[in-house]
Amino acid sequence: MYELIKSICYVFQELADLVWGFPTNIKWYAGLPIIGELPLVIILLVGTGIYFTCSLRFVQIKYFRYGLNVLINSQKEKQGISPLASFLLSTAMRVGPGNILGVTGAVSTGGPGALFWMWLSAFFGMATAFVESTLSQIYKDRQGDEYVGGLPCYGRKILGGAAMIGGILSMLYIVYALLCIPAQGFNTISAMVAVTNNVTGTTVAADSAPVWGFFLLLMGVTAFSIFGGIRRITGITDVLVPIMAVVYVAAVLVMTAMNLELLPWFFYVVVTEAFRPEPIFGGAMGIALSQGIKRGLMSNEAGQGTLSMPAAVSYSKHPCDQGIVQAIGVFLDTMVICTLTGFVLIMGQAWLKDGSAAWFEMGRLEKFLASCAQMLGSEAGYGLVTLVISICFGIFAFTCLLGFLSFSEICARQISNNKVFIVALRLVNLAVLAFGMMTNIAGFDLSALWNLSDFANIVMVCCNLPLLYLGVGKVKKAFNHFECQEDKFCSETLGESLPVWDESK
Repeated sequence: MYELIKSICYVFQELADLVWGFPTNIKWYAGLPIIGELPLVIILLVGTGIYFTCSLRFVQIKYFRYGLNVLINSQKEKQGISPLASFLLSTAMRVGPGNILGVTGAVSTGGPGALFWMWLSAFFGMATAFVESTLSQIYKDRQGDEYVGGLPCYGRKILGGAAMIGGILSMLYIVYALLCIPAQGFNTISAMVAVTNNVTGTTVAADSAPVWGFFLLLMGVTAFSIFGGIRRITGITDVLVPIMAVVYVAAVLVMTAMNLELLPWFFYVVVTEAFRPEPIFGGAMGIALSQGIKRGLMSNEAGQGTLSMPAAVSYSKHPCDQGIVQAIGVFLDTMVICTLTGFVLIMGQAWLKDGSAAWFEMGRLEKFLASCAQMLGSEAGYGLVTLVISICFGIFAFTCLLGFLSFSEICARQISNNKVFIVALRLVNLAVLAFGMMTNIAGFDLSALWNLSDFANIVMVCCNLPLLYLGVGKVKKAFNHFECQEDKFCSETLGESLPVWDESK
């Protein structure tokens, strides 16, 4: 059975590679200097961010402080959730295992310079996140005391308002979530086992009684979370996201402080090797550029439309408020969390020292932990660091899992609010989660599950980008109104029916 599943995942990966690689798999294009190593999707994503940045007059810089004030002054609302809760929910989705594994993969393949291109893509990606999140707010709907919206909602409105279009886009996201949930379940179990191994000093067998106990515990906690609805999930992420962020940041900053003399070198090597990578990383600027941009965009998810759901469910005084807040989310994910991971990988210098060949052969998490050991300079604190990083990795995976589950339910409610339908979706999600964890318990690796996620990511990008171009005119009108702030945002602002905003007029 597993071999059949693995074969199906392989087909998905082949399709994803075909799209991600196009047109680098065409000989004449591949022969072009630098650009020949960049897939069309990456060019479109970065080009879209540059276009939106210029069109919106560098909104991500101009209103960054304003967005922070929105978060600081955020209050619990009777209708929807607060801007801060929305921000933390989206952060739960953005800040996941990819912030460790993805950055490790980018740096170990493209060299330290990949981090520079990751920063660049995130800067322009902030404008893309602003556009899709503002669209989510403009076209959100109301259901009881909650808001629903996001990609399915603004896609339906932009494409003429047909209910079928909204249903198709909602199902698209639900399928996307179903393809991504197994990997998060796999990662969560892996982290729980790693923590147990660290604390007990023994190696827990993959199919042992404690691991099955973790399986039942995670299934129970997840079921409790999702059957409580969006408000219960946001209550959990409101607690876990700040904890995981603070613990991870503190752990990396301590290691950085122990190697503070290397900090100037870190910035020097990141910038210089962005244009002149060392031979061990392929020696080509295009490799660093491609790896950095691809992993950066897949980490902060700007342009995928996948984080438009938490932007829609938030209460906001103006649609642009949530757009700015979500732009800050991109900044936090890439400029802060991914950079901290880069500190460990690059300042650890495992790729420069004896044993570097063995380092390149390690798995991604193992590479990161080996770099932690180099940062510490001895094995003295390695056990503690491994424990802390494993805990953070597990929380990353679990909160990311909650994000997928909650967003799929938001989409389901745009298809039908029937209780039986919603409960059925929750049960299907739990079954898929169980499958992901059981592949871990059975002793299989993560690669097949990541194949599903890679395919899902590229499908979402291809569906969302055209919608953003069709809807950016509405965003520009909303942004101009935001800057003037002469009256309340409502239907008259855009010249079309916006019932939710008319209610708050």
